[in-house]
Amino acid sequence: MGQERRFERTIGIDYSGAETAEASLKGLRVYQTVGDAPPEEVLPPAGPKKYWTRRGIAEWLVGTLDGQVPTVVGIDHGFSFPMRYFERHGLPPDWPAFLDDFCAHWPTDGKHTYVDFVRDGSVGNGAARWGERHWRRLTEEATGSAKSVFHFDVQGSVAKSTHAGIPWLRYIRRARPELHFWPFDGWNPASGTSVITEAYPRLWSAAYPQDDRTADQHDAYSIARWLQDASITGEIEKAFAAPKPESVAMTGQVEGWILGCSWPPVTKQRGRMTSTKAQASTTIPGYINRNRQEVVSRTGLQGNDHNQVVYLLRCHACGARYGANGTDIFQRRCPECDGGRPGLGLG
Repeated sequence: MGQERRFERTIGIDYSGAETAEASLKGLRVYQTVGDAPPEEVLPPAGPKKYWTRRGIAEWLVGTLDGQVPTVVGIDHGFSFPMRYFERHGLPPDWPAFLDDFCAHWPTDGKHTYVDFVRDGSVGNGAARWGERHWRRLTEEATGSAKSVFHFDVQGSVAKSTHAGIPWLRYIRRARPELHFWPFDGWNPASGTSVITEAYPRLWSAAYPQDDRTADQHDAYSIARWLQDASITGEIEKAFAAPKPESVAMTGQVEGWILGCSWPPVTKQRGRMTSTKAQASTTIPGYINRNRQEVVSRTGLQGNDHNQVVYLLRCHACGARYGANGTDIFQRRCPECDGGRPGLGLG
C-alpha cells in the first residue's frame, strides 16, 4: 500500500443526459481506483445492455457506497442551480428542499422520459421551474469555461445531463443518508465518510495522456485519477476548503461547487484581465462587482441578513442608487435595469 490517504477508493463518472433513465448510453462511463492501483473502467452488470444507464449507475453507487471503504465520487454534471433561480421561483436557499421541488417539476427519472419531453411540456411542469441560459453559478464563473446549467443545445452543454442527473442525486441521498454530498452537507467532510462531489473533467483531463480511451472514457478516467492523486498528496483537503469570503461559501452551499475550482475568478474589466483578489474586501468603497455595481459607502443602518449593515450601491449602467447587505454585494444586480432584487431602505 502507498502512504496513508483520506480515501482508499475513488470513482469518476462521465455523465450523459441523452434519451431515458433506462437507456444504455455510450456516453455514460465509470472509472474506479482502489488503493494505489491505476484507474480501471467499471462496466455495467452482465446483461442485454452494453453500456450503463442512469438508473443503473445510481443503483450501483447505492450498493457500492456501503460505508466499508472511504470513497470519493466525482460526477460530471451540475448538482444545483444559481441563486437567481431560487429568487425567481421563491424557493428557500436549501438544497434538500430544492431537490424535492425540482423532481416535482422535472421528473426526468421517470420511465420513458426524455429531458426534452419536460422541456416541451409533454411531461411534468418544467415551464414553472425555468432558468435563463446566461445565468451562471459562482463556481461556473470561477472556472472561466464551464457553461450554465440552463444553456441547452450547444457543444459542451451540461444542461441536459444536469437536468437528467439531479433526481438521481436525491435517489442516492435517500438510500444512503450517511453519505456526504459536498458542499451541501458542509465544506469539510468528516474523516472516514464517503463523499459525492461535482466534477469538471476539463480541469484535469489535459494532465493525463489519453492513450486509447475515448473522450468520454478519458473524462471519467481523469476524474478518478485526479481524486486518487489528490488524496495521496493531500491536495484533496485544499480542494474541500471553503472559498473566501464567507458570502461566497454561503452561496456555494446552495448553488453547489465544482471540486478543485478556486475563488476568486480572473475577470475582464475595462479591457484588461484583473483578479478580484486585488479587492481586499467586497465592502470597501470603490469595489465594483461583476455586474457593474459599485460600493459607494457604508451607511451604518441595520440590514435584513444576520449581523449585516446596509451599504449604498450605485449601478454603473443606469446610475440607480440603492441599499444592500454586505453579504450580497459580490453578486448584486441592479434592481432598476438588470432584474435584481429590490434594494434595502436607506432611512
